Amino acid sequence: MSDVQIAAPAEAHTPAKVSLGFVLLLGALSAFAPLSIDIYLPSLPTIARVFGVSTGEAQNTLAAFLAGLAIGQFFYGPASDRWGRRGPILIGSALYVAASILCAVSTSIEMLMVARFLQAIGGSAGVVIARAIVRDRYNHRDSARVLSMLMLVSGLAPVIAPLIGSALLMIAGWRASFWLIAIIGAAILAACAFRLRETRSEETRLQAMGEHPARTYVTLLTHAQLVGFILAGALNSAAVFAYVAAAPGLLIGFYGIPASQFGWYFSTNSVALIAMNQVNRMLLRHYTPEQIVTLARPGSLVFAAALVLTAWTGLGGMYGVLIPLFFVIGSFGLVSANTMAGGLNVDPRRAGSISALMGGAQFAFGALASSFTGLMHDNGPRPLSLAVGLCMAGSAAALYGLALRSPKPKS
Repeated sequence: MSDVQIAAPAEAHTPAKVSLGFVLLLGALSAFAPLSIDIYLPSLPTIARVFGVSTGEAQNTLAAFLAGLAIGQFFYGPASDRWGRRGPILIGSALYVAASILCAVSTSIEMLMVARFLQAIGGSAGVVIARAIVRDRYNHRDSARVLSMLMLVSGLAPVIAPLIGSALLMIAGWRASFWLIAIIGAAILAACAFRLRETRSEETRLQAMGEHPARTYVTLLTHAQLVGFILAGALNSAAVFAYVAAAPGLLIGFYGIPASQFGWYFSTNSVALIAMNQVNRMLLRHYTPEQIVTLARPGSLVFAAALVLTAWTGLGGMYGVLIPLFFVIGSFGLVSANTMAGGLNVDPRRAGSISALMGGAQFAFGALASSFTGLMHDNGPRPLSLAVGLCMAGSAAALYGLALRSPKPKS
């Protein structure tokens, strides 16, 4: 087997033209997940207090949401290959709006967990199908570039949402965040109904109609390269979700940051992620997605090791933890879109199902990582550093051991 050659740039590439409206609409669909997660994070301690549960138990509403995102994608991916992209998106978006309203009127932590699960089932349609639509319209390298553009749009949610959530918490209480995302969801649903066109190819339809979804998944999982990209991307995302779940307890509970200032601290890492996504777009003019991710992963391992060191020794206090964490999160901007593009390139005819496998695995691992930080019952940085370190090591092993052993990059 031959390894990826990373010393020299790839052949010069002229990027395809991309409509701004197309990016904004698909980016909004992709933002269902980060928006729904990040806007209510400042409210987690308040929700725990209102319902008389611990912060760790309140974090289970996040785990329920991530589980719903994972499960929903496994349905919507094959459904979009078989019946088209547009219909499943409209159905999922409508469920998202209804479940968001149910979140807003929840009267117990159990009711909120169920509502969050249903909200995620609905929102997962936009998340998984948006990626498939990108692969429908663009080739391998352009797909990575467009996915980075979507991440710029959806990446604004982790920057803006905590700030909005903090303000709404102070002004109108924790329920206001869910009312707001219900309104946003309704606006996105309307935009999809009037602006989203069908992109699924006839080849994809025939492939899906002639193959049971279960058989499709089994066939795809026999590709070692795809499994490598799935695991590399999923463990990469799991580290982010471990941070998202631990952030309120760490910053507000452990370090004593006021809830009103939480959004500013939390958003800093999101800015790093957005910035590196845009660096990735520029690099894709000269390098393939495989080459970029091969070069980027070692850097995140170094910063993850630094995070573990400072978290367990106390070196540098709060900023000793936040600074390496900033660089770890930022490095994901060079990994996420490229692993997704690499996976989708394995078999473009099954783009919806591949997107479901990759997205479902991301949120499944994310649910496990967020549950891990909650079960530790420790708001300090050690559980978070351990989760991030293990995820980075696992992602690197999958990337170099499977995904990049026999790459087949296409322009």
